[in-house]
Amino acid sequence: MRYLSRFFFWIIALMLSFSVNTIAQDSSQAIAIYKQAPKKQVVTFLLPLYLDSAFDAAGAYRFGKQFPRYFLPGLEFYEGVQLAIDSLNKEKVELDVHIIDTRSRRKIAEILQDPAVQEASLLVGHITNNEIRPVADFANKKQVPFINVNIPNDGGVTNNPYMVILNSTLSTHAEGIYKYLDKNRGQSPVIVFTRNGTQEDRLKGYLTDVEKSNPKAGLKLKYVTLPASFKAENLLPYFDSTKTTFAVAGSLDVQFARKLASELAILNKTYPMQVMGMPTWDGIRDFENDEYKDLPILYTIPFNPIRTDSLSSSIINYFKDKLFARPSDMVFRGYEVMYRFGKMIAEQAPNVALGLGEKKHQVFTDFDIQPVLLNKQQQQLDYFENKKVYVVRLLNGMVTTVN
Repeated sequence: MRYLSRFFFWIIALMLSFSVNTIAQDSSQAIAIYKQAPKKQVVTFLLPLYLDSAFDAAGAYRFGKQFPRYFLPGLEFYEGVQLAIDSLNKEKVELDVHIIDTRSRRKIAEILQDPAVQEASLLVGHITNNEIRPVADFANKKQVPFINVNIPNDGGVTNNPYMVILNSTLSTHAEGIYKYLDKNRGQSPVIVFTRNGTQEDRLKGYLTDVEKSNPKAGLKLKYVTLPASFKAENLLPYFDSTKTTFAVAGSLDVQFARKLASELAILNKTYPMQVMGMPTWDGIRDFENDEYKDLPILYTIPFNPIRTDSLSSSIINYFKDKLFARPSDMVFRGYEVMYRFGKMIAEQAPNVALGLGEKKHQVFTDFDIQPVLLNKQQQQLDYFENKKVYVVRLLNGMVTTVN
């Protein structure tokens, strides 16, 4: 709680610094946070900062000692961007960087008319599903790369070689899960425990597509649809005490995840198993509880979770010593996006779109940005996507990557 309360004070101080910069004008305007000569490449971030709702007309903070949690992702991402700008500045990489608060009084159509957006050589968005299409259409029209850092779907965008999805889509996770299981299961049976639902049908469709596209693979998935109020005895017939079984969760729902893992933890005392979850399992802190002791849990995520490198350590120490806080994953994501794509745009503009797939200037995550063709018969490039997914192993509170 000591770190948490001080973290709140740090966030409020950060937001107050914004209000000082914008007190003479509406806070919906772009904030230039690192500006060089006008001819330098323009990088514009669209972030949910909620400044207009956080401060009143006099610049006073509205929430007293409270702090809405929905403020955190955008602000933490922003802090990572700031740290990366410091690093780029030391390397004499000259850019003109702007931040626009997408939770201001302006609608997205108005924001796209902002000079900082109109003049951008690179757009980076921490956005909502409804904002994907208009920003992507704008980027396509202007022929500037648009990096979608948080939404793991395409928002219906097609025929757009300027959109990049960093947070890998569910179909990419399905491919990563299937290939990991095929490579690592040995002679173990693989059972997909699922439930009735549209989302579950879509996931099964993705897994089936991967299976069909890998005819030489020996893995054939078996699906078991569980009743709404299932128990360990519903799972028991699919396990053998003489061999390890891979139990796959065929749903993204976190309540289903907790229930399935809880019942499997009971069986794991007698029946050896490994549990393969979904990318949504990354946020389930319950799995560190004693209830799940000795249960090997695997799941996929698109960003490297390991923080043992020297740069990660320096960021962690900076937060500890200066801000009395722990940096979240959004801080690291903000840093690596600003640093990697900032370096690329400085070196390759105006042709940076041609080099999006290059493995240059990687920081924490080994991004594998590949073109996506939704209809391979038409050979139409619909967008780019990060195809790298990490398989994470969680066991007794320890997190490791296994691929």
